[in-house]
Amino acid sequence: MDNVSREPVSVCMALYNGEKYIKEQINSILLQLDNEQDELIIVDDFSNDSSIEIIKLYNNPCIHLYRNNSNLGYVKTFERAISLSKNSVIFLSDQDDIWIQGRLSKMYNKLKEKNNYLLLCSNFKSFKEGGGEAVRFKTKLKHNKVGENYKKNIIEIFKGNIPYFGCTMAFKSEIKKYILPFPDYIDAHDLWIAILGNVLQRIVHLEDITILHRIHEKNTSFIQRKFHKKLYTRFLFFKAWRDAYKRSLL
Repeated sequence: MDNVSREPVSVCMALYNGEKYIKEQINSILLQLDNEQDELIIVDDFSNDSSIEIIKLYNNPCIHLYRNNSNLGYVKTFERAISLSKNSVIFLSDQDDIWIQGRLSKMYNKLKEKNNYLLLCSNFKSFKEGGGEAVRFKTKLKHNKVGENYKKNIIEIFKGNIPYFGCTMAFKSEIKKYILPFPDYIDAHDLWIAILGNVLQRIVHLEDITILHRIHEKNTSFIQRKFHKKLYTRFLFFKAWRDAYKRSLL
């Protein structure tokens, strides 16, 4: 399967005050959108910098720009972007990363390899803005040809070891009926999606590195939480696991 014959895809991005990095990220995405029905859906979460002006300068028909009427936070903004997507395969994208060439076709082909797959997560390489050591994880995603170890994956989510981030995800539109709407209590949409993918037993790991994930002072992905916050997060994990199981019965 090559890019010429593939179905169109939707790339969903949440944007907030991204003027510093957004152009580099959009350029890396547009290089891989070679189907005229591909769409890059950008939902701006009420930015107060020049992000909107930068995007409008592209004047590209595949870019669909929407704006929240107030600042809703990145979870609700991603929820809106996903709900606006029209194509059968959906990629999530942060505003400040860089797509590695070949990412789209590699992830698309793997996701389409089996009808049973609904969600795919790849590995990534992180780099620190201005240099320095990037974040490392105890567990990397491994692909098991006989099926993922779903229970182990969920345990690793609980322990905070497994690198399930939205920027590494692609999924088929069928999963939208399970993941949307996001529960009001979650503060990490990507972990919610990963939990559901494992509960459904329809997730697949791609060992390849497909994205350069930028670490800087405004990232939300790697914020260190205080002890009481960690305890509360663990409580919400079990609540999400329970709710994911309920939705899996839909």
